[in-house]
Amino acid sequence: MKYDIAIIGGGIVGLATAYNCLLKNPDLKLVVLEKEDAPARHQTGHNSGVIHSGIYYKPGSLKAKNCLDGYKMLLEFADAHNIPYDLCGKVIVATDEKELDQLDKIYERGLENGLTGLRKIDSEGIKEIEPHCAGIRGIVVPQTGIIDYTEVAYAYKKAIEDQGGEFIHSFKVKKLWNKEKFWSISSEDGNITATKIVNCAGLYSDKVAKMALNNLDTKIIPFRGEYYMLKDSSRHLVNHLIYPVPDPNFPFLGVHFTRMMNGHIEAGPNAVLAFQREGYKKSDINLGELFESLAWPGFRKVVAKYWKTGMGEMYRSFSKKAFTKALQKLIPEITTSDLKPADAGVRAQACDRTGGLLDDFKIVQEERAIHVLNAPSPAATSSLSIGKTVSEMVLNA
Repeated sequence: MKYDIAIIGGGIVGLATAYNCLLKNPDLKLVVLEKEDAPARHQTGHNSGVIHSGIYYKPGSLKAKNCLDGYKMLLEFADAHNIPYDLCGKVIVATDEKELDQLDKIYERGLENGLTGLRKIDSEGIKEIEPHCAGIRGIVVPQTGIIDYTEVAYAYKKAIEDQGGEFIHSFKVKKLWNKEKFWSISSEDGNITATKIVNCAGLYSDKVAKMALNNLDTKIIPFRGEYYMLKDSSRHLVNHLIYPVPDPNFPFLGVHFTRMMNGHIEAGPNAVLAFQREGYKKSDINLGELFESLAWPGFRKVVAKYWKTGMGEMYRSFSKKAFTKALQKLIPEITTSDLKPADAGVRAQACDRTGGLLDDFKIVQEERAIHVLNAPSPAATSSLSIGKTVSEMVLNA
């Protein structure tokens, strides 16, 4: 089984890359290799479904460029393939005077990134949009929306198949060999060869990269994001999307409220170390993977610097009352009785040796191979733009 390009990973970024490769060259013999029995089973399938506007990201960064470009491409694709979405907008809310400087910086970033229609509002303006939300000032972001990214991923898959691309499911990559002019890729069930490879393995992207790279200065640290869902009787408390002012020291946006395409309202997430890479439950533990995270020098530095914040996140993980208290900063009326447990997600957060939690996308290129080593939020919004960028890299490699 010989291919021109093999994409490792059937999440939304891998699928978008395959789709873009075939758009540029329909004659390619291309395959997507996925270890599960269907695509979009991990980060994509556990996504809360927000279409991000690009307001948070440093102008000129890969996140900013790909989010702004990918936003337009995503909506065009959704329109062309009859995928429903709702540009309902969101409010970013400051609840404390200490947050106002950061709120202003976010507003300025949004303007620098070309967003239009942004509005600063006071507490009365917040109440007009979200009557149950408490805040002293806020920003209205009209571009933000919601969509079902699993549905998007399946539409990518169909488009790839329509263009002649192939899928091999239940293919877990065990080893890669660089054979001068091609790559040999092995799983428990057999081998394939490909002239070029693209590693979009998400939570296992660093492990796949280590099979091909001699030196790798990045480790994926899995962070579980736990959610609650508002009970049906409490949905009236939230109209659209309500976000806090994020802590600039962390690549997480803080607990927030998100209306989803199915009408449910998610509340969360927190951010706690997952004890295995696909550890969606507190009881999911892989001692080998946990030891790898704890032994990574960069992660130990993160713990030493931010242990108080980390302990607070862990406390909220085990205390519904504490989680509710965090949500009450935005919606004071929320009580523990309004909340029911919801599915968690696990974020593949890249961490370097110096203790940096990588905030921007990280893509590493070598001869005939591309490794997408950090593609956190807004990767789903940005997927077609990232896929376009990566496809150009691999086709020109």
